[in-house]
Amino acid sequence: MWVSMGVSGAPEAAMVVPMSTPNQTRTTNAFYLQAGISFGIALLTMVFAIIYLPVDPWIRAFLGIGTLYLTTSAFTLAKCVRDAQESQYVVSRIDQARVDKILAEHDPFSSVS
Repeated sequence: MWVSMGVSGAPEAAMVVPMSTPNQTRTTNAFYLQAGISFGIALLTMVFAIIYLPVDPWIRAFLGIGTLYLTTSAFTLAKCVRDAQESQYVVSRIDQARVDKILAEHDPFSSVS
């Protein structure tokens, strides 16, 4: 979206300034479903493979604990990445609000003393 900001009100003195609106990426329900199903299949396949692996119970337990640790670490990493992205979005929105306020309060015709 573009906004025309004129100094004297004349069309030839207008300056075109882009208004920035953040792109809101919307994830579809189908993507959430696909991610959930693929995670479930991967986890169940790994559990099935560990259970039916022809090794001693200690090795099976080690692989099971490793799978559990890897799964919880993946969730923690995803949460940290999401939190970092959300904090950057909030900071950029606050900065944009400050700039908008300064621009709204600025009067180009006021005398500088």
